[in-house]
Amino acid sequence: MILTLSFKLQNCLTLVYAHFNRIIKKTGLNALYVVGPGHGAPAILSCLWLEDSLGTFLPEYSRNYSGIQKLITRFSVPGGFPSHINAQTPGAIHEGGELGYALSVSFGAVMDNPDLVVACVIGDGEAETGPTATAWHAIKYIDPAESGAVIPILHVNGFKISERTIFGVMDNKEITALFTGYGYHVRIVDNIADIHNDLAASLDWALSQIKDIQQAARSGQPIVKPRWPMIVLRTPKGWTGPKKLRGEFVEGSFRSHQVPLPEAKTDPEELQMLQKWLESYGPKELFKRDGSPTDAIMKIVPEGDKRMGMRIEAHNSYQPLHTPNWRRFALKPGEEASCMKVIGQFLKEVVVENPKTFRIFSPDELVSNKLDAVFDVTGRNFQWDVASRGQGGRVIEILSEHTCQGMLQGYTLTGRTGLFPSYEAFLGIIHTMMVQYSKFCKMAEETSWRHPCGSLNYLETSTWTRQEHNGFSHQNPSFIGAVLNLKAKREFSVIVGIGVAMTFEVIAAAALLRKVMPALRVRVVNVTDLMILSPFGRHPHALTQDAFDSLFTADRHVHFNYHGYPIELRGLLGGRGTERISIEGYSEEGTTTSPFDMMLANHTSRYDVAIAAIRGGGHFNKRVAVDAHEVVSHIKHMAQKEREYIYKHGKDHDDTFAVPKFD
Repeated sequence: MILTLSFKLQNCLTLVYAHFNRIIKKTGLNALYVVGPGHGAPAILSCLWLEDSLGTFLPEYSRNYSGIQKLITRFSVPGGFPSHINAQTPGAIHEGGELGYALSVSFGAVMDNPDLVVACVIGDGEAETGPTATAWHAIKYIDPAESGAVIPILHVNGFKISERTIFGVMDNKEITALFTGYGYHVRIVDNIADIHNDLAASLDWALSQIKDIQQAARSGQPIVKPRWPMIVLRTPKGWTGPKKLRGEFVEGSFRSHQVPLPEAKTDPEELQMLQKWLESYGPKELFKRDGSPTDAIMKIVPEGDKRMGMRIEAHNSYQPLHTPNWRRFALKPGEEASCMKVIGQFLKEVVVENPKTFRIFSPDELVSNKLDAVFDVTGRNFQWDVASRGQGGRVIEILSEHTCQGMLQGYTLTGRTGLFPSYEAFLGIIHTMMVQYSKFCKMAEETSWRHPCGSLNYLETSTWTRQEHNGFSHQNPSFIGAVLNLKAKREFSVIVGIGVAMTFEVIAAAALLRKVMPALRVRVVNVTDLMILSPFGRHPHALTQDAFDSLFTADRHVHFNYHGYPIELRGLLGGRGTERISIEGYSEEGTTTSPFDMMLANHTSRYDVAIAAIRGGGHFNKRVAVDAHEVVSHIKHMAQKEREYIYKHGKDHDDTFAVPKFD
């Protein structure tokens, strides 16, 4: 009965799983299985039960009648397994909800894992997504001398929920031409009458192709632009299920999508069809009386950690990152430097100290983001470029945020650490990917058998405060809010590349206030971890109320100059007495202008901060209140003169961002 949901792909997923088991049993292959199509959990759960990976991690799902009964009755019900693969599924490194990411995750997993092969099944529906369309090119970033291999298996059954798929209406010649152009050696598996021999021969062929490519590279004679193997598996949608229902075709049509017999619970005819369908698989030949599989089946099931559900890469392979002492990169008082250049120097040493466990995944922006110091010790890993192939480069640059994120996820979940630097405005492209991943990590945290892995590390660069050339289209700090909205279980590292701009303006405001309003005493606080601001108990980093008050006082006005959207910070500060708090941040005001004019437009400049401090301080200091109107008017005049200068000369004053002086 577990096969009745979305069965159009279950038989093909189990088919591929069984054939990989045969190969693993015969050759000792190290393999992971990544499933792209949605609602593919039934097939994988049945295979995990069969190989007893499920029973190893979750003893209640033992390999007998009691275990299989629990597996079936707890499937897709409250408290049971969902219909898609998630972190509760042994061997899984990919959340099977949002489509499009299986292939890039697979390629990330094999990087720096030279003996690993990932079998990645991509449904022809998923293959229509933009992220998958680009991920096919990931073979061009796999160095066979240092990394493993992915066998992409494009499963073409021809239909989505109610429409044909693009690949479903392409013939074999057209599909072969497309993927040959991408750099693949394509093999079509479509002999339904002899599908087992066809698939077995094709997988053996694919592994032999991979072996030839890797041996050549590892012997010092790499093949230039090697043709990596891929398989196109053609089967009818709903294959082996009911042929017709009430005169309408089910097998080979969109009607087989998800539940082909929707009224089997109440309709005697459909119930009888369901019974006949399930009996067609010959359960009496497959199981013993105690519910365990027969000896004939067990002969092809791998044992120990060779089982795909037991692969250590998927649940316990974290290799801690070795990092240099950051204090060595700190500037001395009075010194100035580009924060991104300093970070580049830091990352350069990270690369040296972690030659096989750290990579940078970047959408073609490493040099423009001033991180190019890493190129002193490493290079790009673009195997189709003669300038960078076969050199063990630690940098993957591909102009696809989705592919960078997918590779980063696969690399991280298999135990290593990566960094994703990107223009701030474009990290929003992978917002939902990041959320899907966080859900996977939340569920992983709640299992008893998944061990910790590294964090996803984002470096936001080219922020909205520095868009004098790109303009309004490049001004969007919303990714920060997307991370803040996550429930804290496993943490994400978000480093705002030029987020120092807000703090710099606060310091400049303090220097200005010392000159124009010396009666006002100002405390400057620099917040580097946003999570400390949330009410105590909501996040592991949250300050106790006493600690919060020690920094921000218990009753004085507090003004936040925030890099992101003000509403994000207001939500984070809920419960902290927000009636005495004012917040300014990015408010969607901008164009192609100077950095300081961007501050003025969004009320985050030193002048705006100083005005907010005076207005707030006036409630507690009578001397400030007396002069507040006059001084605020003077500061507004200064801001206006600054803007006039910018529009006249097309730039900020040369000393705008000089180190503030507290004379």
